[in-house]
Amino acid sequence: MPEPTAPVVVATDGSPSATAAVRWAAADAARRALPVLIVHVVERWPYGISAFPPQGWQDAMAEAGDRVLTEAAQAATERTPGIDVTTELAGGTPADVLRERAATATELVIGGRGTGGFAGALLGSTVLRLAGHVRGAVVVVRAGQDGPGEEVVVGVDGSTDGAAALGFAFEQARLRGAVLRALCAWHVPLRTVMPDSAHDVTGIQREQQRVVSERLAPWREMYPGIEVVEEVTHGHPVSALTDVSGRAALLVVGSRGLGAVGSVVLGSVSRDVLQHARCPVAVVRP
Repeated sequence: MPEPTAPVVVATDGSPSATAAVRWAAADAARRALPVLIVHVVERWPYGISAFPPQGWQDAMAEAGDRVLTEAAQAATERTPGIDVTTELAGGTPADVLRERAATATELVIGGRGTGGFAGALLGSTVLRLAGHVRGAVVVVRAGQDGPGEEVVVGVDGSTDGAAALGFAFEQARLRGAVLRALCAWHVPLRTVMPDSAHDVTGIQREQQRVVSERLAPWREMYPGIEVVEEVTHGHPVSALTDVSGRAALLVVGSRGLGAVGSVVLGSVSRDVLQHARCPVAVVRP
């Protein structure tokens, strides 16, 4: 378990999305009264084990990394002056380094797109190796997404695996003084939809509402000052969550963490939400 003063760890490669991630991490750390650790990873020579890097290549990469970290630290303190910022230039594989740092962090924040390295693609191999695998929350931010929003949204699917996501979402709503929208979207497979199924659909709606209220009850007691909106809708979860993301400050989804392959652990809903959401997304593992 991380210490109560464990830092918010954010990775940067100097790209616009990484800068947005740094700003998001700094703002969240300020709300939590925690330090920020900004990490830049210099990957090993990428052209095969039989090839040697040109003379001076490693020094040039380290110098470039130092510049990236300096700019990232400036971006963090410009918006949140006075925050405790530490930088680290690390060597190795980005996913491995960030997973290690996340083990003792309050949360891990990464950019969704970038010019290379860990942020080369929104759903590249490194993102899939982190979201759903790392203990706690991995927050993915894209350029233009670090601004304020109206509410914190959390996806509720009725499973007990979502408790960690609910806890993270309630805490984020408390820190921000924001409304928490708990959204449950359900849909009936086509083979079960018949002309006389209106009564069954109504029953499913009532049952989903009951389950959502049941899942939220203990968290409402723990956070009595949070305004909670329960929304149960008939539709695909990805579409419903993406629709509300446009006005959200943060969208929180759970990860079951059942397997060893990123795409399996993350799950199709969380993976597609990461792809299409218009606000930062936190993937929270139990």
